[in-house]
Amino acid sequence: MVDVILGLQWGDEGKGKIVDYFAPKYDIIARFQGGPNAGHTLYVEGKKMVLHQIPSGIFHQNTINVIGGGVVLDPVTLKRECDAVAAHGIDVRKNLFISERTNIIVPTHRALDKASELAKGESKIGSTLKGIGPAYMDKTGRNALRVGDLLDKSFTTQYIKLRLKHQKLLDNFHFIEDISAWEEEFFEALEFLRTLNIVNGEYFVNNKISEGKKVLAEGAQGSMLDIDYGTFPFVTSSNTISAGVCTGLGVSPKQINEVMGVTKAYCTRVGGGPFPSELEDATGEELRKVGNEFGATTGRPRRCGWIDLVALRYACMINGVTQVIMTKADVLDAFEELKVCTAYSINGKETREVPFQMTKVKIDPVLESFKGWNTDTSAIKDAKKLPATMTSYIDFINKYIGAPVKHVSNGPGREQIVHI
Repeated sequence: MVDVILGLQWGDEGKGKIVDYFAPKYDIIARFQGGPNAGHTLYVEGKKMVLHQIPSGIFHQNTINVIGGGVVLDPVTLKRECDAVAAHGIDVRKNLFISERTNIIVPTHRALDKASELAKGESKIGSTLKGIGPAYMDKTGRNALRVGDLLDKSFTTQYIKLRLKHQKLLDNFHFIEDISAWEEEFFEALEFLRTLNIVNGEYFVNNKISEGKKVLAEGAQGSMLDIDYGTFPFVTSSNTISAGVCTGLGVSPKQINEVMGVTKAYCTRVGGGPFPSELEDATGEELRKVGNEFGATTGRPRRCGWIDLVALRYACMINGVTQVIMTKADVLDAFEELKVCTAYSINGKETREVPFQMTKVKIDPVLESFKGWNTDTSAIKDAKKLPATMTSYIDFINKYIGAPVKHVSNGPGREQIVHI
């Protein structure tokens, strides 16, 4: 049996804390897609910890953590994370397992990412320059190096062949930056990677399921960044929706049980791309300030706006969401008035559907106002003690998106979550 936790917006919904909260109920936490541009923030013993590659269940000693074949893995980032996790007394060699089919990000992937983004000029998509897009391109182009290749004597030959292919592309971009230091660090990290548990991932996970183990699949980024169903071309390079669990872990659709979608009580986005409910005013700045909305991986300030129910309902539909977890509800505590986007106005016509390509039309958000609760909710543990205005806000969202909000996170701490 596999349950899924994934983001319903443009990422940064606070999935790391939510996975960490639910982790004790599961035997296995598995990442099924994405790369090191995902930053899942946890607070361990009061200290902030950001994970980019390792699943968010790593701090639970008896939980197995799996990096699936749908992930693109940066060995350098992984080694740094493992070192940081080890400082908390966690032995990654005991409870971290990596699929042989996981694709490897090589230094020239990062160089190609940077060169490509620079070449786009004003049309750049806001890549985090981690080499993720080029790594997925090599995957679909059938040129990729995978973790299982590390166990083969021909790995170095395969690497040189791929590097030469990349160098021709870099020459076309007139990219002349020296990446020798990147390569040195990369090969050191590969030696470390070889010491970890490299497994036949799909058999590993399916055998655990057949033993009655419970698996929680952890998504990176958000549904609106899905390569097929997101706000193309301002998307990531993988399938971030629930369907990606099957291809990313090698499990069948019949194994999927609960699909838990995570959304903020408002909305944010990092980088370029359409954002219909964005607030480019003092209110948006206040959301950014109160919510500390800066990227966990890049530190970039996030764009902020009211919750977009059109996009949220769309995300619930394509994911088959069975329950919703709302995060950062406490950020709205100080606002006297709240708004939600209930429709898009395109060429004077209202619609509750996400258009084929948001960048090709001008979208004006249709907003509905709500009275704010204007009180500190961060210490509330019992749903019955939530302000009536907050309950009304949540009820409206429930009805609109067609999926129930079952948990509300009202602070960064593990214990700051209210079951509805």
